[in-house]
Amino acid sequence: GSHRSCPWTPGSQPRLAMALCLKQVFAKDKTFRPRKRFEPGTQRFELYKKAQASLKSGLDLRSVVRLPPGENIDDWIAVHVVDFFNRINLIYGTMAERCSETSCPVMAGGPRYEYRWQDERQYRRPAKLSAPRYMALLMDWIEGLINDEDVFPTRVGVPFPKNFQQVCTKILTRLFRVFVHVYIHHFDSILSMGAEAHVNTCYKHFYYFICEFSLVDQRELEPLREMTERICH
Repeated sequence: GSHRSCPWTPGSQPRLAMALCLKQVFAKDKTFRPRKRFEPGTQRFELYKKAQASLKSGLDLRSVVRLPPGENIDDWIAVHVVDFFNRINLIYGTMAERCSETSCPVMAGGPRYEYRWQDERQYRRPAKLSAPRYMALLMDWIEGLINDEDVFPTRVGVPFPKNFQQVCTKILTRLFRVFVHVYIHHFDSILSMGAEAHVNTCYKHFYYFICEFSLVDQRELEPLREMTERICH
């Protein structure tokens, strides 16, 4: 069939190219999933707006991730997990056509790191999967959790489950692996789309957030350590 890649013409503005790519991804319902709605008027919607406003204000990303005074930490983490899921899903969506069973038969982060998939349903033992298969299962799994009222309650006054932060650690650890795969295996695609600044900003925001609340084990961050030291410190 015809290969639909993102529109890219030499000399065109990178930001414009990225916007066109993102628009194309939004149009492909398969790669982009509807965000969990923060109902307007709810406390979490206000928190989401506050987080987005400080992000847009050009504040240092390290200070943007700090818990605002008087806010509930679980609410703050919930808002960010949903937002990061949407952003990272979108970034991977722009690369998806270049990440195939042939190009990426194993979900890896370079020659030293390989990720296996395990869940409570089909894969009870860690399974070696292609990157696109791993990504599809990962996004479906996260979406299922985010839309589960018992895990991410949306109604005011309904408490978060006791293991909420452990669940978020698992989600964020697996989302980090998307960055690992995209940066190590598809960096040329990021560059050709003029998306480097956009992806780096998203990565830095994510990295500062997980460090601020110690949500991902340091060993998991190892594959991107050199790059992280270059762009985050």
